[in-house]
Amino acid sequence: MARRLPPSNWPPPPQTAPACALCGRAAPHLTEHHLIPRSQGRRRGTKISELPTVMLCGPCHKFLHRTFSNVELAQEYSAVDTLLEHTDVRRFVTWIKRQPASRSVRVR
Repeated sequence: MARRLPPSNWPPPPQTAPACALCGRAAPHLTEHHLIPRSQGRRRGTKISELPTVMLCGPCHKFLHRTFSNVELAQEYSAVDTLLEHTDVRRFVTWIKRQPASRSVRVR
């Protein structure tokens, strides 16, 4: 009697691209954003590994650091919900959602 082969797992199932925590786009490359910047966390006596982080796409990450200082990010905008309440961030997020993730976006 012939043996049955176990079911094949080849090809591997396609993986979904992770999504940006701010705009929700599925981007091929995400960067880690410290909600409390490392420089401000060290001043508070917190270890860098214990600081809260989220994964953001490149344009969203650049926009946050061009719009806010590290002190503002640490004191007023240390959560994604508070970031989305800001009018400039909300306007940028609604615009960036319409852009394909493969397109290179210049942030000023």
